[in-house]
Amino acid sequence: MTKPITKIVVLGGGTAGWLSAGLLAAEHPHLNVTLVESANMPILGVGEGSWPSMRNTLQRIGIKESDFITQCDASFKQGSKFINWRNLSEGENYYHPFMNPQGYEHTNLHASWQRIAPDQKFADVVNMQSFVCQAALAPKQLQTPEYAAVTNYGYHLDAGKFAEFLKNHCVKNLNVTHITDDVTEVINDEHGYIASLKTNNNGDITGDLFIDCSGSRARLIGEHFNSEFIAQDHILFNNSAVAAQIPNAHINQSIASATLSTAQSNGWIWDIALPTRRGTGYVFSSKYQSDESATNTLKSYIAKSTTEQQAEQLTYRVLKFSPGYRQKFWIKNCVAVGMSAGFLEPLEASALAMVELSISMISEQLPQNRTHMSQLETRFNDRFSTRWQRVIEFLKLHYVLSERDDTPYWQDISNLNTAPERLQNLLKLWQFQPPSRFDFIENEEVFSSSSYQYVLYGMGFNTQAVSAQNTFNDPRAGDYYYQQNREKIAQCLNGLPSNRALLNHLLSNNGQPHND
Repeated sequence: MTKPITKIVVLGGGTAGWLSAGLLAAEHPHLNVTLVESANMPILGVGEGSWPSMRNTLQRIGIKESDFITQCDASFKQGSKFINWRNLSEGENYYHPFMNPQGYEHTNLHASWQRIAPDQKFADVVNMQSFVCQAALAPKQLQTPEYAAVTNYGYHLDAGKFAEFLKNHCVKNLNVTHITDDVTEVINDEHGYIASLKTNNNGDITGDLFIDCSGSRARLIGEHFNSEFIAQDHILFNNSAVAAQIPNAHINQSIASATLSTAQSNGWIWDIALPTRRGTGYVFSSKYQSDESATNTLKSYIAKSTTEQQAEQLTYRVLKFSPGYRQKFWIKNCVAVGMSAGFLEPLEASALAMVELSISMISEQLPQNRTHMSQLETRFNDRFSTRWQRVIEFLKLHYVLSERDDTPYWQDISNLNTAPERLQNLLKLWQFQPPSRFDFIENEEVFSSSSYQYVLYGMGFNTQAVSAQNTFNDPRAGDYYYQQNREKIAQCLNGLPSNRALLNHLLSNNGQPHND
C-alpha cells in the first residue's frame, strides 16, 4: 500500500483520453504514462464546443494556441445563442455569454435591469458580449497575445482533428507511450486492484493508476468494477442525435461567435461554425420522434441556409446515448473520465468541461501511493457526484422555463415535477431574489450563478422587485455599470475584427499573431 505511483495507464483515446494523458505527462514528467486504444474505435468527430477553461488546459499541456487553431479547424466561441426555447414567437432568442455581467459581484443587476431597461434583453443590458456575438466578432484583436482576450472565450473545434493533434503532441513532446491494441482481459491483484490489462498483441500492460476513458462502454469502471449507472432519462429525456457536416460555401463565409441552439418540436439543433464547415446535429428523444423523422427535421433546418438539394446530399449519422452517470467514478486504482463516467446531452457543452475538471483534480492531487489513493477516492466521488447533479439541474433549467406546449415532448419535459427537488426549491427562492454565489458554494462550480441568471431572465422568469435599501441594491451602482457597459459595447464593436478576419490572419501568418 506504500509503493509509490510510478506508472499511469490511460485506456481509450479520443479527446478525454489524450487530454488525460497529456496533462498527467506534462505536470508529472517523472511518471511513465501509457495510453492504450483500440484501432476499432473511431472518433465521432461531429464538432464540439468547449468552455473558456480549455485555454488554461491547453497551456498546461504546453500547446501553442496558434498550432491548435490551425490544425484542429478551430474557431472562437463566446457563448451560446438560444432560439425559440422560450416560445415560438418570431425572432425569439437570448444569449448565454461566457463573460460575467458588468458589476455582477457588486450590485443587484436584475433590479437595475428592471428599473433601467426592462424592455431590453437581460444579457444586452448587463454585458457587451451578446453584441459581439451578434456581430460575429472575434474575442480579441489581431495583435493580442496567444490565450489572452478582450472578451472571454472558448473554442469550437473538430473533435477528430483535436484528438489526432493531442496524440501527436503527447507522443512527440511529452513522451507518452501509445499502444494500439485491444484489451481482452483486466487482471486484478490479490487486493482487488487492477494489476494489468491483457492485450492481443502487447501482452500484459501493467500500471499503478488506470484512467478509464473507454467511452460509454466503461470497460474498467463499469464492466470490471460494476459501478452502477444512475440513469437520468426521467429528468433529461433526450437519448438520440442525428448529425451532419455542412461545407462552407466560400472561404470567407462568416463564422458565428456562439453555438446556435435552436429548439424544435421534439428537441433542439446545435449549429457550430468552424473555418471550413458547420457542424450540425438534432438532439431528440426516441420516445417522441423516430430516427427518420428526426433526420428530416435536420434536413429542413439545413435547407434553410443552403438548398434542399444540398441538404439531401449530406451524410447523416444517428447517434444513441443514455443520459446518466456512474455511482462511483473512482474505485481502488481506477478513475473514470469522459463518457465512461457519464454523459447527459450536448446542451451547454458540459461534457468537455467535466473532462477538464476531472483530470485537473487527478493531476493536482495525484496519489503518492495506495494508502493516499483510498483517501482521494472518497473525496473525488463526493465532489463529482455533486458536480453531475449540478449539471443536470442547470440543463433541466432550460426546459422547465419554456412556455412551449406545442407538442407532447415540450408538455412533458417542461413539467416542473420532472425537475430535481433542489432545482424546484431554488426556483421558488428565485421568485424573491436573483441567483447568487450563496446558492452555489462548491469550489469550481461547472455553472456559476451568473449563468443561471442569463438563462432565467433570457427565458422570461420573473423575480420580484427588491425594496431593501442597502449597498448591494443601491441604484447608483446599477446606473454606473449600465453606462460603463454601453461604453464597452461601442469600443468592442468598433475595435474587434470579425471571427473570420482573425482566423484568416492567423492562417496567413502560419498561425502567428503579430503587431501590424
